[in-house]
Amino acid sequence: MLKTMQKHGVTLALFAVLATGLTAVVNALTKDTIEQQAVAQQKLLFNQVIPADSYNNDIQASCLVVNHSPLGTGSHHIYVARLGEQPVAVVMEATAPDGYSGAIQLLVAADFNGKVLGSRVTEHHETPGLGDKIETRLSNWITYFSGKTIQGSDDPSWAVKKDGGQFDQFTGATITPRAVVNAVKRAGLFAKTLPSQIDNLPACGAQP
Repeated sequence: MLKTMQKHGVTLALFAVLATGLTAVVNALTKDTIEQQAVAQQKLLFNQVIPADSYNNDIQASCLVVNHSPLGTGSHHIYVARLGEQPVAVVMEATAPDGYSGAIQLLVAADFNGKVLGSRVTEHHETPGLGDKIETRLSNWITYFSGKTIQGSDDPSWAVKKDGGQFDQFTGATITPRAVVNAVKRAGLFAKTLPSQIDNLPACGAQP
């Protein structure tokens, strides 16, 4: 009996080693492909929020980090769009912390004069059939930020219509669009402050 158990134990151990090795090989073979697909998907998303003809640098390689900013607590990436050497706009990761079902992650593009170029939701947990209309596959609501200018922090038009602003709310779900409007507004206002900060911000992946 003991020899049988030992034999089975050795067999299981060999299977475990082989499975681990196979997993490592598969990961090594697919890592580059997965990374390339992620870069391509990010590029497609960037093209939805900022016109490709408005800049001529590799915007994905022009990544900087901001910490505990109006974009949200913790670290957020910003991507600087340039014409030649001149920064003209940014694409920013932003967080709306006050969604109905938790934080809503956004991508917001803006110039340095308070004009929002575009915005997309990248992650959320809002209620299906109500708050999820922030997704472009269900509604074009998020596209209405494009081309809108924020006059200042007290601009009354940057609110949902229920609060006296210009943006529609969803029937039965005002909290979600209100959270997104406020987050996009904060991001757009933050973009106005970036020209004086860009040269001092750390690059993504830089050692502290």
